[in-house]
Amino acid sequence: MNKLFYFLIPALMLASCGGEEKATGENAEGTDTTEMTGMYKAGDEITPDGAMDNQQLLEAMLGKDSMEVKLTAKINSVCQVKGCWMRLDMGEKAQELMVRFKDYAFFVPKDVSGKNATVQGWIKVDTLSVEEQKHYAEDEGLAREEIEKITEPRVELTFEASGVLIK
Repeated sequence: MNKLFYFLIPALMLASCGGEEKATGENAEGTDTTEMTGMYKAGDEITPDGAMDNQQLLEAMLGKDSMEVKLTAKINSVCQVKGCWMRLDMGEKAQELMVRFKDYAFFVPKDVSGKNATVQGWIKVDTLSVEEQKHYAEDEGLAREEIEKITEPRVELTFEASGVLIK
């Protein structure tokens, strides 16, 4: 019996982490907002009111390593495995902004690239390891050759969103 227990727990953990999930238009309370409003909401309730654009955010971050903020920007890409992260357009001169969701509590639909998102949470300067970068590249569906070109850690801005609104 004990042997079965030691096998079953890791198997359940792997199944819950690696399986593909379909993101729906349901918010944290389970209400489908996509069909009712043409918007997708998840996590904490937010509105676009008072949100910065990408240039305002970059200016506000000068000299800081983190801050709480609300941002509206275009979605460039989304995790194609679960919708557990997205990248926002930060303008021509800046990198994309990697957005993850607080406590892995919600995901976004995988087909929202090109739409505008308002996110609320914490932005910070972070170092992404080679392993993390390769994981995200695989989630995005990049070719093996592109993934193998990733050989150095990268310092970039990252965002942990407590709420998201997509139009």
